[in-house]
Amino acid sequence: MPTYDYRIEATGDVFEVKHTMALTPRNWGELCELANLNPQDIPVDSAVTKLLTTAGVVKSTTLKNPEAPPCMSGGGCPSGGCGI
Repeated sequence: MPTYDYRIEATGDVFEVKHTMALTPRNWGELCELANLNPQDIPVDSAVTKLLTTAGVVKSTTLKNPEAPPCMSGGGCPSGGCGI
């Protein structure tokens, strides 16, 4: 299940929440319900913003084979599809 970061516009606090891609909470109350969070003293109608993160990005230098597969460098994959 993907992890998303949300900023509460009323306070600037950021929370990391796991949920399916199909869900998009629009306010703090919906986010609390979705992630089983305590709303604390923050108004439940406070807007939340999904933040863009780089989670899941892998640098090629950390791989055993840092070369890009043929399909990513202009060639074709030997089996017809490399899954990228």
